[in-house]
Amino acid sequence: MDAEWFAAPEYWLAREIVQRGVAAVFLIGFVSAARQFRALLGEHGMLPIPHFVERVPFKAAPSLFHFRYSDRLFAVVCWIGAVLSGALIAGAGNFVPLWAAMAAWLGLWILYLSIVNVGQRWYGFGWESLLLEAGLLAMLLGNDETAPPRLTVFLICWLVFRVEFGAGLIKMRGDKCWRDLTCLYYHHETQPMPGPLSWFFHHLPKPLHRVEVASNHFVQLVVPWALFAPQPVASVAAAIVIVTQLWLVTSGNFAWLNWVTIVLTFGVIDDSSFASVLPLAHDHASTSSPLWFAGLVIAFTALTVVLSYWPVRNLISHHQRMNASFNSVHLVNSYGAFGSIGRTRYEVVVEGTEDVVITDETVWKEYGFKGKPGDLYRMPRQWAPYHLRLDWLMWFAALSPSFARDWFGGFLIRLLHNDADTLRLLRHNPFPESPPHYVRAQLYEYRFTSWQVLRHEHRWWNRTLISGYVEPVSLRNR
Repeated sequence: MDAEWFAAPEYWLAREIVQRGVAAVFLIGFVSAARQFRALLGEHGMLPIPHFVERVPFKAAPSLFHFRYSDRLFAVVCWIGAVLSGALIAGAGNFVPLWAAMAAWLGLWILYLSIVNVGQRWYGFGWESLLLEAGLLAMLLGNDETAPPRLTVFLICWLVFRVEFGAGLIKMRGDKCWRDLTCLYYHHETQPMPGPLSWFFHHLPKPLHRVEVASNHFVQLVVPWALFAPQPVASVAAAIVIVTQLWLVTSGNFAWLNWVTIVLTFGVIDDSSFASVLPLAHDHASTSSPLWFAGLVIAFTALTVVLSYWPVRNLISHHQRMNASFNSVHLVNSYGAFGSIGRTRYEVVVEGTEDVVITDETVWKEYGFKGKPGDLYRMPRQWAPYHLRLDWLMWFAALSPSFARDWFGGFLIRLLHNDADTLRLLRHNPFPESPPHYVRAQLYEYRFTSWQVLRHEHRWWNRTLISGYVEPVSLRNR
């Protein structure tokens, strides 16, 4: 098929960035799954996959693991996905026939969908659906045998629009602090997992925080419309979105949400705009496309138009949902984040003791987590785009015990056994020789320290005990 309306050779570099960037995020997703799943989802995990597939039918959550599950098979799926992702990062998709490159992307999508759909609470985040949707669009960009399809570029614009505009609307409809421009008085301190610069962002002058919020509203509610404008306006709008997302990357840990958005937004920038800042060769792919490929792109575009009814209805609804998938394969989803902002940071601190009998003299030793706040003197770490799933769920658990009802008890029992898979999810185990006799959980309020305290005591957090969270538990009283 040789049609000028279908081919968009001016998005050659955009395709390279999108495909290799999306493949890189898939690689992170598969590696993080391989390293964390046994304690979270394994046969003897906190939320075992075998129990899930027994009660949830394939139609409701399509996954390869409905046909067979074992921890070994899950690991094989993860590492096959990682190898396939690595090959696509290296550009292997351009050295094989178009159909083979698309098959590789489809395989990647099926493998990760199989994980997400049995991941339960651990995979209940909007960026999982975003990655899956991005993976199919990367497939429909083709390879060097054909120019990027104009329709696929449009679908990328539509996806970025839903991410940004959905996030903007949920803020304006949600917490009033977004409307009075005060949300960033609290957000950097109370976000799920602060990063190394979050303390400094929190201590910026309040007028600057108000400017940040106002700028965020402009970028999320106004700029996304310009993504559909002619070039170079669309490229300028994309650059604004990218800069804003990089600002978010520096201020916290949001797994790969920001990075997938950045990679996709590069797909809106044409070669002429890239050429204004980068030296580019202009030897692009042919404008012709196989008829079967063009037909597939057109059919997927038509499907997207139909499926867009639900996210559009969600966008215009006064009861907008922040992150929602309207079908079991996570196509054409709704996105959004932080419709409400906490004013106080709570943390669940898990402790254990070697004492056989608990008394007033009992010494409790604290478990250390890799990402979530705990040690008052430990600077918050940068983990994104890697996703620490247990740490994220601990933030939700601190907000309400209902978020932890189905897994937290199992987590404590595994600590009483010094379970190796569970301990690998933690930074510090205070009982390396033998497991504790009791474990418990306490609820604390955490606050960033002042400049003076950080300078003189090198302490990042203050904390105050609020109450017990889980009373002492032992294997004997289970």
